[in-house]
Amino acid sequence: MKKGCLFAAVGVGIIVLLAIILVSQYIGIRNHIVTADEGINGAWAQVDNVLQRRADLIPNLVATVKGYAAHESEVFTAIADARSKMAGAGTIDEKAEAATEFEGALSRLLVVIENYPQLKADASFIRLQDELAGTENRLTVERMRYNDLVRDYNAYIRRFPQSIIAGMMNAIARTYFEIAESARQAPVVDFNTP
Repeated sequence: MKKGCLFAAVGVGIIVLLAIILVSQYIGIRNHIVTADEGINGAWAQVDNVLQRRADLIPNLVATVKGYAAHESEVFTAIADARSKMAGAGTIDEKAEAATEFEGALSRLLVVIENYPQLKADASFIRLQDELAGTENRLTVERMRYNDLVRDYNAYIRRFPQSIIAGMMNAIARTYFEIAESARQAPVVDFNTP
């Protein structure tokens, strides 16, 4: 009889140990998913921060360029519209779309700048252009960090057994910050058309 009780106690002990291991695994995976999700949120906040810095620099750059190229109102209007759209964007997808539109308008502005050599020698313009270039570099780095975190998170929640726990948490794959195809093409500015 004592052997039967001993086997039962060992069996219960093994079951309790397995339950503790499973619960520990569950807690560890759940905490990792939450930490990764918050990392992505923090990375996006930094992308958003740099996007805002760029949006704040552009009006100063536009004001400087306007003095030299007053007839380029279409470019200035596109920049103002894109900046407004970016300010009104609420979701990550809306902000990414607005940033892409903003980049397209900014690239058209840079083409206009190339046609005004006296503008490129202006000290305030040079300073603004340097600040903008620095901001663009920061933005590139922050986008890369964000996309790296999204990639790691998405891979993690798709692997087994994490996928089971992610499903229980309703954790879904996050979207990458991608540039629209239209922003990849250099704009064409033709001053010869009426």
